[in-house]
Amino acid sequence: MIILQTKQLVLRALTVDDARFINSLLNTPKFLKYIGDRNVRNDEDAREFIVNRYMASYASNGYGLWAVETKDGTPVGMCGFVKRDYFDEPDIGFAFLPEYERKGYGYESAAATMNYGRDTLGFTKVLAITSLTNDASVRLLEKLGFTDDGVIEPQGEKLRLFSYTY
Repeated sequence: MIILQTKQLVLRALTVDDARFINSLLNTPKFLKYIGDRNVRNDEDAREFIVNRYMASYASNGYGLWAVETKDGTPVGMCGFVKRDYFDEPDIGFAFLPEYERKGYGYESAAATMNYGRDTLGFTKVLAITSLTNDASVRLLEKLGFTDDGVIEPQGEKLRLFSYTY
């Protein structure tokens, strides 16, 4: 199901057919370093992860992380909203395959996602978290207009918290 489209990209719901892509994305060096190891080791693990995390979020929250692909159908990353137990507001998340970084896809998909959050989902505030050393994500969040709210430790790990109020 297509969620939204931009000039260059399509954001759509992830399905079990995306297992190979998700297996690749979740095991990139930057994903493992900055987001964490999700214990996805093969395409079957990825299928289960898609069902239990992404599709479950769509069903329970009405949103989640979506596949980001070029207009020709090439999956390049994911972007969307996450509902965390320790936040009242949703937070935006994004990750891209290394070969598609620094092409503007992060900003284009995240800006469209933020508009969708306001216009379609009715959000008035969105949060974001990054690891302390993820400078690329910090730059993207600042470009989107997020405010750095300092360091938090929601589950024993120090993270930078950002917020955006519409």
